[in-house]
Formats: sequence, structure tokens, C-alpha cells
Amino acid sequence: MLVVGDVGGTKTLLALYAPGSDVRSPVAEREYHSASYPGLADIARVFLAESGQKAEFGCFDVAGPVVEGRAHITNLPWTMDEQGLARDIGLRRVKLLNDLRAVANAVPVLLPQDRHTLNAGEAEPHGQIAVIAPGTGLGEAFLVWNGTEYIACESEGGHASFAPTNERQVALLRYLSHRFGEVSFERVCSGIGIGNLYDFLRDAGAHPETPAFAAQLAKAADRTPLITQAGLHDPSGNPLAAATLDLFVEIFGGEAGNLALKVLATGGVYLAGGMPARILPLLGDGRFLDAFANKGRLGGDLRRMPVHVVTAQAALLGAARYGLETLPE
Repeated sequence: MLVVGDVGGTKTLLALYAPGSDVRSPVAEREYHSASYPGLADIARVFLAESGQKAEFGCFDVAGPVVEGRAHITNLPWTMDEQGLARDIGLRRVKLLNDLRAVANAVPVLLPQDRHTLNAGEAEPHGQIAVIAPGTGLGEAFLVWNGTEYIACESEGGHASFAPTNERQVALLRYLSHRFGEVSFERVCSGIGIGNLYDFLRDAGAHPETPAFAAQLAKAADRTPLITQAGLHDPSGNPLAAATLDLFVEIFGGEAGNLALKVLATGGVYLAGGMPARILPLLGDGRFLDAFANKGRLGGDLRRMPVHVVTAQAALLGAARYGLETLPE
């Protein structure tokens, strides 16, 4: 049996697969709150005990770089290595993957129902594919064709420096520079970034913050869901939250376009992670694609690139695909 995990800063999703099974047919699947546990091994042991099954192999994608079988979760105080996890969970072998490599690994096996198309475009056969995923943090990856199949390649592009594209974004950069010093795209284009955008617009006087909503935010362990829900479902009653999401979409579109240019994603651009599917109505009204293609002379090339929102649990699918194909060997 193979235990597979999608390990994020907020939640960890685990699944169990029988040898040779389809990536969409786990024996068991369960979600856990990451910060409630001291480490991944503890969650995996609980999961296996609850499922009543034993596993021999493990494949886990993690939100952070994986170097020589070791990883540190970017938004959690967890450090892990493949040999230590195998020992602590009681497995023969463990493989750690960067979470965006896992997402990218799922792209070639996505079904039509696993994605929502924002721009049909004109996909070039075997062209490079870009993947950008704002969740708790911001992940980026890409796929290249090696002559027989796509190879998934991870990056840490989400930690590249934020580059503003208009006067409001310049003001945002100044505001966050005073707070953090260095300002990466993750600071403004992720779940973490939602709170930063909200604070900037509030302090800039874009819209007033109601005392009742301020009190809600002050009590919340994580402000992002409250701001996102208010902006989506009560934009007239909470224009500050709505403006926060508008600014997020603008920045997200711009950075997706940056990645598409850097890898020349003629095979398509995939928007993954937790945020895109959650704010799908805002991505489909044209503002995202306008920001995406706002690249001067190359704007027409970007308009021809297919753009899809991934609606499936792509990281888990990609990690399961890797584990089922490689670990038993």
C-alpha cells in the first residue's frame, strides 16, 4: 500500500492507494489541520490507524523546496527528511516532492471536469506549460516536453521580488516595504497576501472598515477566509473586502503573465492552489485576463495562450501518480 500526502501550511490531505490502482481511486482519504500536529509523521500515523491499513511506501508533496530528500515547510515549523519519515511512520521508503512539482505532475492527467477554462486560446502541441498556485503561500512550476512525455519542474518563483505595474501597486510596495523590508509576490498574491492587501487599502482610506467586521477579524486566527467570503458574497456591504479581492486579481493576473512569458507557456497556463477555485467568479469577468495580457508588444501572444483554473485536488493526484509509478520499483 502507498500513503500519499498533500502537505500545506494550512491543511494536510492524506490518501491511501492499493498497488496498481488509479490515482482517482484511493482506499481511504482524510484531511487534517496541519498546525494541530507537531509534524507530518504524527499525522500519517494517525491516518493509518484511523484507516485500519498498513502501508509500505509514502509519497508526500510539501509546501517548500526539497533538497537531497530534505524539506522545510515554508509556512510551518516543520523540517523533515525522507529517511526519518520512513523510520517514524514505519515505511520501507518515502519520497518528498515539492508541492508545485506534484501539481505540475498532475496536469497531463487532468480530465475536462478537473478544470475550468478562462481562455481557450491556441495550445501548441508539446509546448511548455506554466503552473501558478496561490494558496497559503504562492507556488510556481512548469512542464517541458522531453520527446515522449512532460517533465514537471518546480521553482520558488513565488518568492521573487514583487514588481508593481501601476501607481496603486507602487504605493502598495512602499507600504509593505516599511513593514517587511523585502516584498515578494507571495506577500501580495496568496492567502497570506490577502491580509496585507486589506491592511494597505484600509490604511490608504480606500474604503472604511466597519467596527463589526474589524472585531471579527481581530478574533480570527486566520483573517483570509473572512475577507474572501465578505468580498465575494457581500461586496456592497463590505466594499473594503471587495476591493481587496479586486487588487488580488489584478496582481495575480500580472504575475501569471510574468510566469507565462518566462517559460513561454504556449502549451497553456494552469491556475491551481486554493484561491483560484474559491474566487472563480472574479477570475472569469475579464479583469484577470486583461492583467495577464498587459505585457506590451507580447500581449497578443499571451492572449493566444490557454488559461485554465484547476478545480481538482491536483497536488494529491500528482503525488499519487509519482508514487504509484516509481516507488514500488
